[in-house]
Amino acid sequence: MSKQTVLGRVTQLAKANINALLDQAEDPQKMLDQLIRDYSGNIAEAEEAVAATIGNLRLMEQDHAEDVAAAAEWGGKALAASRKADELRAGGRAEEADRFDNLARVALGRQLQSEKEARTAEPTIAAQTEVVRKLTTGLDQMKAKLGELRAKRDELVARARSARAQNTMMDAVKNIDVLDPTSELSRFEEKVRREEARALGKQELAASSLDAQFEQLDALGDEAEIAARLAALKAA
Repeated sequence: MSKQTVLGRVTQLAKANINALLDQAEDPQKMLDQLIRDYSGNIAEAEEAVAATIGNLRLMEQDHAEDVAAAAEWGGKALAASRKADELRAGGRAEEADRFDNLARVALGRQLQSEKEARTAEPTIAAQTEVVRKLTTGLDQMKAKLGELRAKRDELVARARSARAQNTMMDAVKNIDVLDPTSELSRFEEKVRREEARALGKQELAASSLDAQFEQLDALGDEAEIAARLAALKAA
């Protein structure tokens, strides 16, 4: 996978809106589990790409440093050869002086080549440094996003468990609701009230029968008194 593809994917995942994704998800917990797996895989892949990119950058920096050092070294050799040529020419040894001037020219050519190679590498090194910076930043953001995903998942799981517990409790309370007229307790209470009413009816019925008996007894007493008084009248 190319650095551009890695950078694009890292940027896209780092900017993902988790809340918006959750709102669209049919099963948020499953979606979060899948996102966590995706992010973990992409982070591992991005880390490999970042490591390779950093490695390439360090090689280019080493090559650049070697070119700069080589340019300085060839510059030093050119200066030394030029001074030797001047010294020989001052001593009347022109032929040898020309040979050292030629060495100085060769050294200057090597210096120029090294400087060109160093300058050519600098824009690439700068661009690669920026890519590494973006990849590293994006990778850090992805890791932070992964932590956010895990926290969201843990929160969602805890809320789901709490909701299930509350629903279970409410169902249990509903089943034993003493205020429910259809509940067993209400029906039992109604049955007791009917038994109490029937007992009161029996008491009232018993009291009514006893009064009737006393009334009959009183009536018999009156008839006996009347019969006695009638007999007394006849005897007189």
